[in-house]
Amino acid sequence: MKTFVYFVNWAIYGRNHFVQDLPAEYLTHILYAFANVRPETGEVYLSDAWSDTDKHFDGDSWNDTGHQLYGNFKQLYLLKRKYPWLKVLLSIGGWTYSPNFAPAASDPTRRANFVSSAIRLLKDLGLDGLDVDWEYPKPGQEAADYLSLLCELRQALDQYAKDVPSRPRFLLTIATSCAPDNIRAMQVAAMDRYIDFWNLMAYDFAGPTWSTTAGHQANVYGCQYSVDSAVEMYLHAGVHPSKIIVGMPLYGRAFGDTDGPMCGFHGDGGSGTWENGVFDYKVLPLPGATEYFDDRLISSYSYDPHKRVMITYDTPQCARAKSRYIRDKRLGGAMWWESSGDASILSDRSLIRAVVEEVGGSSFLDKAERNCLQYPESVYGNIKSN
Repeated sequence: MKTFVYFVNWAIYGRNHFVQDLPAEYLTHILYAFANVRPETGEVYLSDAWSDTDKHFDGDSWNDTGHQLYGNFKQLYLLKRKYPWLKVLLSIGGWTYSPNFAPAASDPTRRANFVSSAIRLLKDLGLDGLDVDWEYPKPGQEAADYLSLLCELRQALDQYAKDVPSRPRFLLTIATSCAPDNIRAMQVAAMDRYIDFWNLMAYDFAGPTWSTTAGHQANVYGCQYSVDSAVEMYLHAGVHPSKIIVGMPLYGRAFGDTDGPMCGFHGDGGSGTWENGVFDYKVLPLPGATEYFDDRLISSYSYDPHKRVMITYDTPQCARAKSRYIRDKRLGGAMWWESSGDASILSDRSLIRAVVEEVGGSSFLDKAERNCLQYPESVYGNIKSN
């Protein structure tokens, strides 16, 4: 099993969550979110230079000479040195930046600039691949442009690998929808030849701003949307099971003034951890709420009968059931959005730990392929010299 987790570059601020807090022993891949895209030129660029490359952490010298890499990416490189199987990918896009994809991908010159600038970042920052998070390409021309973008990225990654002494396989992954219309919009079979892993965003199936009833946000079976129905669509389109990664939420979505699942509701239950109606998993269940697990849907939630608030999220019991589902379907593994929301890995409440322990523990993760530590073309002296 492979285990992917998103680390967001804004986590170091209010969330007080750092690369050093990642449970690397339980992970095979880290997806660093997000790089942005300039729609007028196609250039891929880092969205927060201070967080990404400049911030000094404990152990970083202020007396280094030359051009040196600091910030989160230096810490990620140090993790790679400590855990030789751990791979780091730069995730490009995300919900906020996705409108920039269509203009960047629609023109051959802008698309070429997208590819060259993304490869430049990989070379400089010591990365093992790129993750494209376009939410969501429309059918027709955008889908065709997406295919062209992935094709050109794959060719460039393979070409650069020839210049690296260890001849690594640089990965190309995408974050992809579980909604049938979004899946049908893409040229899945043609895209698959260029993609190493399809990271299914198997969450947000329900929420107070777009649902008509209080629903489950990450159920495996049943309901309007489900993990299994999405998995079957990708399999039917020709994606090999081992390339499908099932995403899981490390947060909950609340429904206010409700009697529970599939009932009416009013509002989002008030203030959350960082935004109304959204709670970090690690603070759940809230005081006064009771957790429930639906073994038919493979879904879980909490409900407070006094406040009449339902929160849909994964519990350890649900996470273990999803781990068994991944195993039984012979899928590639699990993915989480995003790392700051989980309970401590030392706690039995940790969802990442629950999934990994269900398959036998971290020693049963796929750790055969080593990461790349050689970046002879990096502009940063400490990365270039390893």
